[in-house]
Amino acid sequence: MAEKSLADQMAVILRETSRNLLANGVYSAAYPLHDLLCEEWASYGVFYKYQPIDLVRKYFGEKIGLYFAWLGVYTQMLIPASIVGIIVFLYGCATVDENIPSMEMCDQRNNITMCPLCDRTCSYWKMSSACATARASHLFDNPATVFFSVFMALWAATFMEHWKRKQMRLNYRWDLTGFEEEEAHPRAEYEAKVLEKSLRKEHKHKETDKEKLTWKDRFPAYLTNFVGIIFMVGLTFAIVFGVIIYRISTAAALAISATPSGRSSVRVTVTATAVIINLVVIIFLDEVYGCIARWLTQIEVPKTDKNFEERLIFKAFLLKFVNAYTPIFYVAFFKGRFVGRPGDYVYIFHSFRMEECAPGGCLMELCIQLSIIMLGKQLIQNNLFEIGIPKMKKFIRYMKLKRRLDYNLEPFSGLTPEYMEMIIQFGFVTLFVASFPLAPLFALLNNIIEIRLDAKKFVTELRRPVAVRAKDIGIWYNILRGIGKLAVIINAFVISFTSDFIPRLVYLYMYSENGTMHGFVNHTLSSFNVSDFQAGTAPNDPMELGYEVQICRYKDYREPPWSENKYDISKDFWAVLAARLAFVIVFQNLVMFMSDFVDWIIPDIPKDISQQIHKEKVLMVEVFMREEQGKLQMETWKDKDKKKGENCNNHSPRLSLSHSGSLSSCHSYPVDV
Repeated sequence: MAEKSLADQMAVILRETSRNLLANGVYSAAYPLHDLLCEEWASYGVFYKYQPIDLVRKYFGEKIGLYFAWLGVYTQMLIPASIVGIIVFLYGCATVDENIPSMEMCDQRNNITMCPLCDRTCSYWKMSSACATARASHLFDNPATVFFSVFMALWAATFMEHWKRKQMRLNYRWDLTGFEEEEAHPRAEYEAKVLEKSLRKEHKHKETDKEKLTWKDRFPAYLTNFVGIIFMVGLTFAIVFGVIIYRISTAAALAISATPSGRSSVRVTVTATAVIINLVVIIFLDEVYGCIARWLTQIEVPKTDKNFEERLIFKAFLLKFVNAYTPIFYVAFFKGRFVGRPGDYVYIFHSFRMEECAPGGCLMELCIQLSIIMLGKQLIQNNLFEIGIPKMKKFIRYMKLKRRLDYNLEPFSGLTPEYMEMIIQFGFVTLFVASFPLAPLFALLNNIIEIRLDAKKFVTELRRPVAVRAKDIGIWYNILRGIGKLAVIINAFVISFTSDFIPRLVYLYMYSENGTMHGFVNHTLSSFNVSDFQAGTAPNDPMELGYEVQICRYKDYREPPWSENKYDISKDFWAVLAARLAFVIVFQNLVMFMSDFVDWIIPDIPKDISQQIHKEKVLMVEVFMREEQGKLQMETWKDKDKKKGENCNNHSPRLSLSHSGSLSSCHSYPVDV
């Protein structure tokens, strides 16, 4: 153990020395060389095999080994989630022809004339023209969706518990159960800053003992961080707002098209192009935000590498979370909520009317938004960028040096980007799974490739990192738990306010005359007298449908124009709102209770590992007790020996005068004992 401890100490000293030399510019790079682990791990042909995690740990160290172990567990757990998601989707496909609300919307015999979707250029339209959207919405908005949301919440809790157990097994196998992180050494940048502060105080003839950076020294950096993060979050919101303006203006422009086919595809065209714009912006800002987060962390001058990594992760996750999910949050919770009503619409800049949801609801558009952003990020950012950019940089270095060296490879920049892309994907899988049950399947297919892609990148595209010991995945575990808890709340609101699940239940049990869903569509539509349009907002071509329209319909719960309180919110609205809020409370508390129950019922440490650890502790206690007993017996014998020797010494003069052999017999007693 002494030799191992000395070796560890020497490794720490060498690592800290190399870091200081790198920070001071003495070395341009420092890294161990690659020499193995390619065919059995970093190959796409072995995608169906388990990873050789023990070899990865021996080659790269425990920290990287834990990342690939976690990624393997996450991918493995996606298999049951994908199977259930496919079943839910197939259930929607099988029941689409039996869904009464979509059948009523597609029935052309229901002469339902809808109010214009925009001012002046848009005319009245038939509800049956939205038949395709209504049928597609049922694929993702059906009773099985609620079950799948509950299942995914329990799945997330089970995944976290399964990983804790797997992590404990690895800790035991890799001899990390008693591992405590060594005292972190200050970073070279921190020491340089402290030295600079000390020199300033020496110049002013002040005390310089135990100098360190205080919050006053870091206040300019903290202020810069706060302002920078607020600015970048505001920039993300501004871009999303700009895309909203694009959607509104483009929809109004395309509505002028004279062909019926052009007008019928306006919503699909606008949605698709807007999502692509969002995807491009998200990918671009992700790279920018990653660089800015690193710069903001550097100017804070954290004391240790661990502090630096945790602060960097927090900033990068916050910015990338807002960047990736803001467009999705808009569609899920804001689109169609503040549009007003015919004759009293809400306008942006007094000219752009707020967007409305389709007659079938915004859930289908949410599904499109989520799927395109998720798949686009996985394909472009996670796969092409991860391999393409390092290959390009390696080629540039090779052209400069004209030699094949490990120096040609891209420097290792830490595991933060690897974890980050998987955490964002975990959010796509759990946060809005009520709108896209196929998300786990696409995540599974991506991760099967991602494992070998990351392995190939670590072995062939990056300089081999210095091995670092670790017993867990650090702050990422808390982020995963936070996303899992947040997913329960978000899915509750998606089911309640974005889908039509709650209005259907309310209609079925409160307003249906025959206990079926017949008449539900008509119940959710309010009436508007076209004579009440504001001046300049009525359609330019009111006879486009071939007949004069006096009453048009719009989706809302309001009093009819022939009522005393015309266009006021009706009592049906409050009944549905109360049911929605009640569902959120019940769903959230029930699912969180079930998740906590799963967390409680599954032990963190596997039984066989806990028994083995207990046996080892018992054996160690027994060995310790034997050693203590042996020491105690030796001390007892020494005390007896000392007392006998003292007795012999006290009697030896008298005995030597009378019996010459007595003295030798006294000294022979300890030998007999």
